[in-house]
Amino acid sequence: MKKLLLSITALLVITFIHAQKTYIWCGTLIDGISNEPEKNMTIVVEKNKIATIESGFSKAGAADKVIDLKTKTVMPGWIDMHVHLEFETSPKRQLEGFTYNPADYAYQSVQFAEVTLMAGFTTVRDLGGSGVNISLRNAINKGWIKGPRVYTAGKAISTTGGHIDPTNGYRKDLMGDPGPFDGVANGADECRQAVRQRYKDGSDLIKIAASGGVLSVAKSSSNPQFTEEEIKAIVETAKDYGFKVAVHAHGAEGMKRAIRAGVNSIEHGTLMDDEAIALFKQYGTWYVPTLTAGAAVADSAKIPGYYPALVTPKALEIGPQIKATLAKAYKAGVKIAFGTDAGVYKHGMNWLEFGLMNEAGMPIMETIKAATIYAADLLGEKDKLGSIEAGKLADIVAVDGDPLKDTKVFGKVVFVMKDGVVYKQ
Repeated sequence: MKKLLLSITALLVITFIHAQKTYIWCGTLIDGISNEPEKNMTIVVEKNKIATIESGFSKAGAADKVIDLKTKTVMPGWIDMHVHLEFETSPKRQLEGFTYNPADYAYQSVQFAEVTLMAGFTTVRDLGGSGVNISLRNAINKGWIKGPRVYTAGKAISTTGGHIDPTNGYRKDLMGDPGPFDGVANGADECRQAVRQRYKDGSDLIKIAASGGVLSVAKSSSNPQFTEEEIKAIVETAKDYGFKVAVHAHGAEGMKRAIRAGVNSIEHGTLMDDEAIALFKQYGTWYVPTLTAGAAVADSAKIPGYYPALVTPKALEIGPQIKATLAKAYKAGVKIAFGTDAGVYKHGMNWLEFGLMNEAGMPIMETIKAATIYAADLLGEKDKLGSIEAGKLADIVAVDGDPLKDTKVFGKVVFVMKDGVVYKQ
């Protein structure tokens, strides 16, 4: 009897181990690295990682699972390097700051996270919110809710009255004087303190505003808002704590100061000039264009009353220019990663960025790489994410059609696997 029980136990262990394999039959495979797709391939997934990639439709064992995507185009899970999962555009967006509690933002973020994952984005970089985004990340990691893998900046950092000062537009008795705890820093010492506070909060990276912005209730969209000394203090402290630094900047002077200070990426970059482009290339700084946001704010600004009076002219000015900036930067050889500023427009529509990048002159395969291997490189996770390769995490998406012929196909996601778990099929 004892021998029989041991045999059954051994058989169950062997079956369990073997059953970890999932065979994904791919009609067309875009691996995130190659310039050409491959036909009739099989991805073998074991637990949460890609075990092998095989030519043809490999035969699975009796206990293995087969996912038939023979008529689909399969790619690495997409990475959006600029989202805001706590909120979504609305004419009442400013009012939410007075009526929403942290719990309201948290519950709202749950639906935004799930719709983002179901749209094919298995990893995102959340570049600023109230700090609820840290708890959202943790809830997703614990499996409590569905969502993409989140790397978050927590609260972004700004100067007093700068683009991310949370009290811009408030009446004077409500403005107060937010400090480093709330992401408002002036002078090198406060900048260091703000970075250390983000570390204490549990952030994954640092986000700062080096210039004015569009949606802040402040006059300028492009004036520089940190001194170079302040940005250097941020970058040096961030390196001490293992942080990368992402920088909001529309204005050329703000982005030039940031690049010289050693930041990792510039977001938006709308008014970059030739000197800024030269600095991008000299320092190897990444550019994250956010074309979808530019198009969305320009459209919304045409609706009377959608934005506060200070915001509307900035949206009409800046929004339409970003696509031309990307065209110029790509032609010059600047490193480009995919990012959309989701939340500034409706979540789940992140895929529109592929088409807009293509319209700006990037070949479609390059836009895919920008959302996979290039984004993973900027994220610092190239060894785990961004391509269909043996040993990498099993983040895999599939679309119905050929995205290399029609960018609208990016909106037809039929399969999503994140970390070896199927969320959409």
